Amino acid sequence: MLDETKEIHALFHGAPQTTEFKKLRKRLIRQSREAIEQYGMIEKDAKWLVCLSGGKDSYTLLAVLHELKWRGLLPVELLACNLDQGQPGFPATVLPEFLQKMGVPHRIEYQDTYSIVMDKIPSGRTFCALCSRLRRGNLYRIAREEGCSAVVLGHHRDDILETFFMNLFHGGRLATMPPKLLNEEKDLFVYRPLAHVAEADCEKFASSMQYPIIPCDLCGSQDGLQRQQVKSILDTWEQNNPGRRQIMFRALTNARPSHLLDPNLFDFTGLSRDLENLN
Repeated sequence: MLDETKEIHALFHGAPQTTEFKKLRKRLIRQSREAIEQYGMIEKDAKWLVCLSGGKDSYTLLAVLHELKWRGLLPVELLACNLDQGQPGFPATVLPEFLQKMGVPHRIEYQDTYSIVMDKIPSGRTFCALCSRLRRGNLYRIAREEGCSAVVLGHHRDDILETFFMNLFHGGRLATMPPKLLNEEKDLFVYRPLAHVAEADCEKFASSMQYPIIPCDLCGSQDGLQRQQVKSILDTWEQNNPGRRQIMFRALTNARPSHLLDPNLFDFTGLSRDLENLN
């Protein structure tokens, strides 16, 4: 069992010995392993670029993947990567020092995409979309340079749900972040091993481990975002009906094309009555 051995990866050194934390740790490991297996993320001789922003989610991702690898449950090579995008006040030494201390193979890349975004986006507009595209392009480039087969992101269950409702409310489509995706060039996978993990568990874990969290709002572009509005709606639903998030997430894994309205997914015109069996 995970809590019955003292031989753990350095990322778990100093972990609380409470029953509550041990259960949390087991749950994170189990849910991540299930997602990895369910969506077929492991390839032979694979190398993963594990993206580390310094937030609670990416620290949780890093720790869980290294724990799985440490225990022989994830036979892939892991390379942590942080992309410093030149945001004002970004503490550039925090992650390199942390990764060095933990003995985690890593690459730190500096690309001033912040200046590009500030130049392109009008004042008062959120620039997360452009920033994200620039970041993703650089991560793909780094993955290719490092010989990686996949870019691995720390999006969790709640991110996936929020994206679904953002697409529903604002995009007019039923879509979200899939746990496994092939990029447009079809040479890299994008994996989300925390797809089954609740955001609250990531927060509890990273806080309990006292990882050096870097805030995600250094650019000042977080207030009033559509995602924050959707998160607030989901929070209200969860408060009124505990467990609602998990039920909605389960629905994403139980789609019925014949009970939706997309003729590209289901052949409605080809439906015919079975008159022979009426009698």
